[in-house]
Amino acid sequence: MLTALLLALFSQHIYAATDIKTDPHAEVFKASNYPSATACASCHQKIFSEWSASNHAYASISPMFHKFEQAVNDLTSGTMGSFCVRCHQQVGTQRGEPREQPLWERSAIGREGVTCITCHRVNESFGKVNGQRTVQAAPINAPIYNSGRAKALNQVIAEKDFYQVSTNPDEAGTPIHVGAIKFDQIKQSEFCVSCHQVQVNLGIKLEVVWDQYRSSPAASKGVTCQDCHMGKVPGKAEGYDKGPIAIVNGRAVGDSNEKHSNHMFYGPGYPIAHPGLFPFNPRSTKWSIKDWLSFNYRAPWGETSWEDKLSKGEVSKPTFPDIWSKPADRIQARTVIDQNIVMLNYKRKSRLDVMENGSKLDGPFFDSDLKVNKKLKFRYKVSNTDEGHNLPSGSLGAQPEIWLNVALLDPNGKRVWESGYVDSNGDMADNHSLKVASKEVPFDSQLFNLQSKFLTTNVKGTDREMYLPVNFDVDQLPMLRPAGQPTSVLNHPPFVRMEARSLPPNSSRDAVYEVPAELIKMPGKYRLQARLRSRAEPIYFMKFVGATLDMERSINEWMIDIHPYAAEFSVKP
Repeated sequence: MLTALLLALFSQHIYAATDIKTDPHAEVFKASNYPSATACASCHQKIFSEWSASNHAYASISPMFHKFEQAVNDLTSGTMGSFCVRCHQQVGTQRGEPREQPLWERSAIGREGVTCITCHRVNESFGKVNGQRTVQAAPINAPIYNSGRAKALNQVIAEKDFYQVSTNPDEAGTPIHVGAIKFDQIKQSEFCVSCHQVQVNLGIKLEVVWDQYRSSPAASKGVTCQDCHMGKVPGKAEGYDKGPIAIVNGRAVGDSNEKHSNHMFYGPGYPIAHPGLFPFNPRSTKWSIKDWLSFNYRAPWGETSWEDKLSKGEVSKPTFPDIWSKPADRIQARTVIDQNIVMLNYKRKSRLDVMENGSKLDGPFFDSDLKVNKKLKFRYKVSNTDEGHNLPSGSLGAQPEIWLNVALLDPNGKRVWESGYVDSNGDMADNHSLKVASKEVPFDSQLFNLQSKFLTTNVKGTDREMYLPVNFDVDQLPMLRPAGQPTSVLNHPPFVRMEARSLPPNSSRDAVYEVPAELIKMPGKYRLQARLRSRAEPIYFMKFVGATLDMERSINEWMIDIHPYAAEFSVKP
């Protein structure tokens, strides 16, 4: 299987020599009460490889998170405090790292985001508390909390010399935990709630993943979050892969038919960080975050053929930062990036699988005569086949985008009509498009868009859609305060609400279109091309929070087309 092969190659290439005697970080890991995921990787290579490209590993690295978090804190005059970082950087926050501390000044474990101990060192059941869980501080040798008791671990401990492991800091060998304590909630959907059901301080829900799930067909059938997001098929509850629970210094531990939970945590999210910083690659730690940010990965730096031409004077020499002045360093850095790109491509495929496994596009269905000089009326049927969440799911408020792009080509192959087109920034041509506002691009009046919107009531004019639930016209200095009365009275905070357009589980909606008669000029075969498009962030919102041009470019590069296909039909004279 391709995915298993990629993971195996990636982990084997990096972790072939993770013996404690050769690992320069081993002493740090042994002494730490917050062990790094790298410490777990020596025995759980496959799990580490999966996690390294996951959104959990990305939580702290994400440049968009940092831009968004800073914008929200600015708008709330700092009153949001550690609200966001206690999920995205939970261990760092628990260690006392300030929310505003730059990524390059944070601890190594703080930069790992939702790391191994964020889940496996939690021993209390938490509910909807917006990420305020407690990670048990303990060295690597302390027990972990898991869905089972790791029975095979007793064999490893009983034969420590054979497996070359240590159970306390004074022994030589690969350090391991001395036991696994069964913690039932870790295999239940409720374990995910504290970070995936989020209500912001003024009383509006930024994420409603749990609300959607608990009333879904999946929940009523007993299907858990883990079944779809950690199983063998992205987004579907079709069982789990099998394999040994660990490989300790080259020796498999446990039954080869042990249940394997995929720690990539399949989902619709995707990374736009520098590929030297993400996925999490131990070889990248040779250089600092600032060093990596100065490496122009879009240029051919470090590519063997280009470096050879550079040495012969066949290409012009760029002005390299001092850290990248040596060809050997550039080549080594490019090797890290190439390894990471392999994992990113695997992640891109799993993301597309999630989206296609949870949706369906049917059509076109014609509602008019197919004749020259007649209006062409047709529709497509968009269905959410996911039984656990809406389409798109209820994360990040008004940011996730899914829309339908349909284009009509005449018998000469000329595009004569389109809906769902984007402007030069990459935004849909709706009310938020900066190019529509400047009249450079026509407004798309037939746009089929499943993106939710924040609506605010302002001092001047009627309700308006906003990027964030902020009433900018109310005060010169916006202050987001909770309502004076329970939000249950109004069912939303005063002056702010969310207009959901997403599709509930097992539901569908028609996208209805009409092409003007004057565009159907000639008889013959016409072609309709359709695709659902998905992106995590609108470009207008990225500009609003101060994203860089490279971030905007990356998010457009990661946009995916779901169920793309074409249909031909004949127009009669």
